[in-house]
Amino acid sequence: MKFLRFQPSLLAVVVAASLGSTVFAADTTAPVAAKPPYSPYVNEDFPTRPLFGDTHVHTAFSMDAGAFGARLSPADAYRFGRGEQVTSSTGQPAKLSRPLDFMVISDHSDGFGFFPTLMSGDPTLLATPQGRKWYDLIKAGKGGEAAIDIITSFGQNKLPDGFPLPGTPAYKSAWAQVIKAAEEANDPGRFTAIIGYEWTSNEQGNNLHRNVLFREGGEQASKVEPYTTLPPLGSGNPEDLWKWLAEAESKTGSQILAIAHNGNLSNGRMFPTTEVYGGKKIDKAYIETRAKWEKLYEVTQIKGDGETNPALSPTDEFANFERLDKSNLDASQAKTPEMLQYEYAREALKNGLKLDKEFGTNPYKFGMIGSTDSHTGLATAGEDNFFGKASNMEPNPKRLTKDFFRNFKTGIGIKEWQLSSSGYAAVWAKENTRASIFDAMQRKETYATTGPRMTVRFFGGWDFTPDDAQDRMPARVGYAKGVPMGGDLNNAPAGKSPTFLVAAMKDPMGANLDRIQIIKGWLDSKGEAHEKIYDVSWGDAERRQPGKDGQLPAVGSTVDVANASWTNTIGDSDLITAWTDPDFDARQSAFYYARVLEIPTPRWTAYDAKYFALKADKDVPMQLQERAYTSPIWYTP
Repeated sequence: MKFLRFQPSLLAVVVAASLGSTVFAADTTAPVAAKPPYSPYVNEDFPTRPLFGDTHVHTAFSMDAGAFGARLSPADAYRFGRGEQVTSSTGQPAKLSRPLDFMVISDHSDGFGFFPTLMSGDPTLLATPQGRKWYDLIKAGKGGEAAIDIITSFGQNKLPDGFPLPGTPAYKSAWAQVIKAAEEANDPGRFTAIIGYEWTSNEQGNNLHRNVLFREGGEQASKVEPYTTLPPLGSGNPEDLWKWLAEAESKTGSQILAIAHNGNLSNGRMFPTTEVYGGKKIDKAYIETRAKWEKLYEVTQIKGDGETNPALSPTDEFANFERLDKSNLDASQAKTPEMLQYEYAREALKNGLKLDKEFGTNPYKFGMIGSTDSHTGLATAGEDNFFGKASNMEPNPKRLTKDFFRNFKTGIGIKEWQLSSSGYAAVWAKENTRASIFDAMQRKETYATTGPRMTVRFFGGWDFTPDDAQDRMPARVGYAKGVPMGGDLNNAPAGKSPTFLVAAMKDPMGANLDRIQIIKGWLDSKGEAHEKIYDVSWGDAERRQPGKDGQLPAVGSTVDVANASWTNTIGDSDLITAWTDPDFDARQSAFYYARVLEIPTPRWTAYDAKYFALKADKDVPMQLQERAYTSPIWYTP
């Protein structure tokens, strides 16, 4: 064996260089600075991966999904999410264009095991008028009618004897199977299966639903059974859910979070400012507890987009998007205009600033995600691959004309074409694991997409410059000089306004980008809330510039409705800019988030019309502009 003999001075250089310190030659006292590593990525320690997933998928284990015809199990749903081809509940082959990175099976906690119990002919259930009615309807092929009656009965707390409750064998078995499916599907580094369920508060048909997610695995989650809404074991009050979350964290040793969704179907109850559940006056305890447990909001999904509403944002030309705002969840009560401000994310963010000023805590300081709320077991958010809300809406020639839901007492209904093919959750994580994804959700480094897997970065600080937008790795300068989406800016330096570095790249399989907007909300000196939309970067800049009115011309459209196609001959593949708020007042609390718009593309209805050779009614939209919403960055004086 030969031994290499080092000169003392050379050895000193090698050792010191390996430690990254200043080194000295042995024969001189003059310092020599060590060169930085050749690799420019050495010592980088920030999230580099946008992971795309669905935190809201229902299977046959949910009582309403089962009644609507879902036959896929949690294991089947995970197989689909991992990219495998499966056979849908209506016998159709289905597959994603690309696997998802993560997924949550969120079956309803109320009635876990109900559908298998009912369809097994359980004598206790069939001895009740309701149980017998539902069983006969489903056997006769009228599962949709049974599902609507089940949802209505559940909302009115009028369920039959024999309904599975926590502690019963059927309930324990269903929860154990959900956990087992997640454990078997979970493949750290490749695919993450997060254990969860949906808590489905629906008193008098008003949607206050939350999805509950566990950070840890089956060993921890199996130490509790999901919290339900039905008394005496459960409650429809969100404050009781939060108490359960605290107890469950203590019992399991797992962190847990709750994600609300579909404020648009709550009829003014999702984001209260004065009165909370049961008529109780809002107080500091409610505000602080909600802020602790609800770090995210599901802002877009099949049952409508929840960013804003034209009545709330009359100057926002893109506010009228995938609206579902007629009523509450079961259509038992029509919507009134005064309800809207307590239902949409942007208005909640503004009201959160007001509550923060009054109580010292912002209960609506949430990040944004999307998810599907699919009740088919299939996490399909692509317009060209939409398998519907429930299994009775899987691809068929009647989807452009048929009712999805109708309350015959009120006459209020929803057409199937009014439902959206949306959305997915995106998180910035260091690795594809339960811990890394959950931690990203906790710090709100997330964004929502309506389906496309576009890459979006959003940073805020005080020192970004136009030159920073020339860096093809914006995250490097973003983390060095500012905070990412979900972060906070405080106490503006004298004479400075906040600057934002925002970048977006198109989905590799999707459409070009129309523009990036920054939406700002703030409180004036009187405590009144305002909003403003800024176009900060856009495609086709050589032919599109704002007019004298400040409005950016529309990008145009290449959509061929008849062929359900488009071309990427307009828009840009990627956009980036550094933007400074021109209207900043350091004394005023504010939030900022980015909205990224694609060029127009065919809606799922156009794909249906082509596939089934149908002519849609003129009121059926056939194209749309898909989008992404980042989590906000907040400024506090």
